[in-house]
Parts: sequence; C-alpha cells; structure tokens
Amino acid sequence: MHGGMWVSWRGARLLVAVFLVFLSGTLVGVLATRFAARSPQQQPASYYTIGGKQIALDQMAKELELSRVQAQQLETILDDFVMYVQMLQSQMDDVRANGKARILSILDEKQKAKFERMLVDRQARR
Repeated sequence: MHGGMWVSWRGARLLVAVFLVFLSGTLVGVLATRFAARSPQQQPASYYTIGGKQIALDQMAKELELSRVQAQQLETILDDFVMYVQMLQSQMDDVRANGKARILSILDEKQKAKFERMLVDRQARR
C-alpha cells in the first residue's frame, strides 16, 4: 500500500512538471517577444496572449475603449503576469537542473555520455 501511494505521488509530480514545462514554454515565448520587440528609446509594451497571438496593451485599451484608469489597471495586471512568468521560468530551470542532476547521479560514465548526447539532439530538434 505504501509503495502504491508513492507511485501515485510520483505520477502526480510528473503531470505537474509536464504542465509547468508547457506553461513556462508558452510564457517564455510571451516574454521573449516582449523584450525582443522593445527598442532602446521605447517603453516596454504590455501584452496579453489570446490563442497564441499577442495583443498589445495599447491595442486592448483602444479596442475595449478602456478609461485611463482601466488602462493603468490592465497594465499593472499584465506587468504582474510577466513577473509571475519570470518566477515560474526560474523555478522550472531549477526543476530541470535538479532532475538532470538526479538522473546523472544514477548513470555510469557511458550512460552519462549517451544521456548528454540525447539532450543535445533533442535541443537541436527544437
């Protein structure tokens, strides 16, 4: 019975990790686009992602006919979202590093080399 609970917990942890990887990938895309599109003289624009497409704060404010107060509140919400995403990305980086270290700790030298090649191959396919 005790072993069965461990398997269930392990499965739940795996599902959470997969979900977080998916979520962090999506959110990293949002962040990368946000920072890549910014010029040195330009203030950063806040974005919201709908169906994989980004909508700028200015566009939302105009199309939704937001008041100045609403636009400021929306910008605060979006900025909070970006900070949350950055925090999640940092946590995911830690989870990945910890997982890799744990995997490497159980492998012999030949397996470690093969595992490292597998990671490089997978990264190249992205």
